[in-house]
Amino acid sequence: MDGQLGVHGENSLEPQLMEQFVESGSPGQSKAELELDSVIRSKTSLKVSAVKAGGMTSLAIDDRGALWMWGNCPQENSNGDGSLMFVSSFSPIPVWDFHGHTVVKVACGNEHVVALVSAGEKHEGDDLVCYTWGGNGHGQLGLGDTENRVRPEMIGMFNQEFQWTVYEVACGAFHTALLTRKKRPSDTLESMCWTFGLGDRGQLGHGTTQSALVPEPVKELPQPVYLVSVDCGLFHTSVVSSAGDVWSWGMEKGLGLCPDASFTGTDSGDAISPLRISGDGVHAPKFNDPVQVSCGAAHTVLVAHDGCKLWSWGRGRSGVLGNGKTVDCFTPSIVLWPPQNEDFKQEELNQPDKIVDKEGSDGDSEMEKKLSLAMEEMKLLQSKLSTMERYASILHGSIFGKPFEEQDIPSSLQNSGTFDIAREWENMLESADRSKLVRLEMFYRNMLAGVKDKMMKKRIQEIIKEYLPSSTQGK
Repeated sequence: MDGQLGVHGENSLEPQLMEQFVESGSPGQSKAELELDSVIRSKTSLKVSAVKAGGMTSLAIDDRGALWMWGNCPQENSNGDGSLMFVSSFSPIPVWDFHGHTVVKVACGNEHVVALVSAGEKHEGDDLVCYTWGGNGHGQLGLGDTENRVRPEMIGMFNQEFQWTVYEVACGAFHTALLTRKKRPSDTLESMCWTFGLGDRGQLGHGTTQSALVPEPVKELPQPVYLVSVDCGLFHTSVVSSAGDVWSWGMEKGLGLCPDASFTGTDSGDAISPLRISGDGVHAPKFNDPVQVSCGAAHTVLVAHDGCKLWSWGRGRSGVLGNGKTVDCFTPSIVLWPPQNEDFKQEELNQPDKIVDKEGSDGDSEMEKKLSLAMEEMKLLQSKLSTMERYASILHGSIFGKPFEEQDIPSSLQNSGTFDIAREWENMLESADRSKLVRLEMFYRNMLAGVKDKMMKKRIQEIIKEYLPSSTQGK
């Protein structure tokens, strides 16, 4: 209804082709803008190289480095006082402020936009600068105040003289995250994460719930580290390093909008500093060969193993985690990818570039069948393992009030493969502090009360069943 589909002012249940993409312009164009518009219109080969969506706004970068916007677009109020208003554009319009420069990355929140733009006409090396504009009620533009901006304005600290260069950007609802790396030449490949804007749920990772009007580094991330990806949910932030370490912070221990998360006591609440996320199950704390992390409002998805594996965690409603379930999962679970259903296999066979060699040997065909069966069996085992891990995590969370992590595995089971439950229970009680003991007492007291209640109800039902036949016979 705000034009974010770029085709009309109505909702659509299926993809709509944006035929007028290169026919958009804006009134009152300057001579340079008209020249650019003429060039764009004359080039039928114009292609989109990147897209981004957030709030009620959609953005696209074309292959010539121009930025396009549609949906709720920030514009100057028509009363001439310079104030900000949002106008619905039902087709893409170019952001003329970046004419003569190359837009490389873009992100948007509920009301603000952040773009990484070349200092010169073309993007060369470490020349990117950061521009922000739109709503700024919480300082999410990083410009040192809470005044809205109608037009893009550069964040001064990330100028050409700064020793760090920005290379990644992400936006939450009302906060922003940037990744910077040391400019070349540098002896080590290291980076930093900077955040600013609304911080009421710890989404900035600064160790407080205060908002920030200018970019501040997330100091509790380890150094040296090189971060390959960052993303923001509505109220949480996640990063992943080249070594495969993942950190999250913000609402509900960095999970995002998950009010049903089963954390209690000292382990409950928001994470105001980065928390390290355990990796593939309990035996591999890292995610090898990470590619990208992406955040929804209440869940997070990670691509690793050079694109061959995906993990997800957070709220699981509507099957958004892709692990075959609709339950919440507070630790990473493996996404069932690639799917093993017949429709997917048939689609692969229908691809025109899939040429079947009919002269191939029967041995090769037999080997392919065995490999296919082995893959299906591995997927089944992975699904079972994921279910068992979720069950263990839920059970552990119910008892101890926090997710199951690698360090929670008893030492006897890690070292010898055997498990003396009585001894481990005694060791756990011996090392527990008072708050943990109080929680355990409350848990088992409630559990015992529940068992006694169920036993009483069953006994009453048995007595009623015994009484009813005898009373019927008496009549």
